[in-house]
Amino acid sequence: KSLLRLSYERLASFLPPAQILVCTSATYMAQVKLDLPELGDENLLGEPTGRDTANAVGFPAAVLLKRDPQAAMVVITADHVIRPLERFAQTIQQAFDVVAEHPESLVTFGIKPTTANTGLGYVHRGRAVAMKDGRTGTYAVQQFKEKPDLPTAQRYLDSGEYMWNSGMFVWRAATIMEELRLHLPVSHAGLTRIAADWGTPAGPETLRMTYPTLPRISIDFAVMEPASQGKGKANVLMVEMPVDWLDVGSWPALAEVLKKDSGGNAIEGALTLLVDSSDNVIISDDPQHLIAAAGLKNMIIVHTNSATMICPINSAQRVKELAEKAKEKFGLTYA
Repeated sequence: KSLLRLSYERLASFLPPAQILVCTSATYMAQVKLDLPELGDENLLGEPTGRDTANAVGFPAAVLLKRDPQAAMVVITADHVIRPLERFAQTIQQAFDVVAEHPESLVTFGIKPTTANTGLGYVHRGRAVAMKDGRTGTYAVQQFKEKPDLPTAQRYLDSGEYMWNSGMFVWRAATIMEELRLHLPVSHAGLTRIAADWGTPAGPETLRMTYPTLPRISIDFAVMEPASQGKGKANVLMVEMPVDWLDVGSWPALAEVLKKDSGGNAIEGALTLLVDSSDNVIISDDPQHLIAAAGLKNMIIVHTNSATMICPINSAQRVKELAEKAKEKFGLTYA
């Protein structure tokens, strides 16, 4: 199953299909429809161009706010592996209950770190926040921390006060839209125009003309960080999510969920011939294309019918940089 399908099924365990929206690139809409046939067109939101996560979460929030001024929403991304499902669902429900008790809150989820990971952001946990029914695990957020160097990540791990930033959220649609109005007014105005015309004959044109003008910025930089510093109207809270969690947003992270051979090579879809090669990540969409290597260690090889990408595992975070340069030089052909 695709990660998108797994994410959908995770939500469908406690939400009906009519309440599940997918925001994605318009170029992927046909694939999403094939993968999620349960969803109607009205629940598929195609971005004409990527404008980072502030707009990717603001777009469905604006649409939901039009449908229901009291709507609360959970935001999850489609590149996570989360187990067990029951604990995930219980934690999401707790976050919805927190928002019901604290309507002006923005709730994020913290994952207890198991390693000093330098590829993830962190949340500094503050005071405990009591719930009416006595449930524990909800905290104020002191600060968001960007991806740290190794000594800092180790300090975070040893302190027990820092959680991995999961990139998932629960909030009222009205609350996040108000925070966008305060911190990112151009996006708020544009998304409000798009939502006003959503579902009408003017909707596609308003979306096409307006969305590319929105400022490209992440929800963390645009809203969560300033809100955690008391610069908005909302309070930022965190609910601990006690699950096995993996952000499969990088090739080394994907390797963690793949089977490995005796040399520690994670191989998916590839015909390989390896000599004295270990701890590599080798991915291919062509099982008849031979990837041969000798003396190769700690490398990533990803082969498709249009491009082959090779880099050291410790440079995996630079793949985004490669994609941007490919886009500049070749357009969307290889990006």
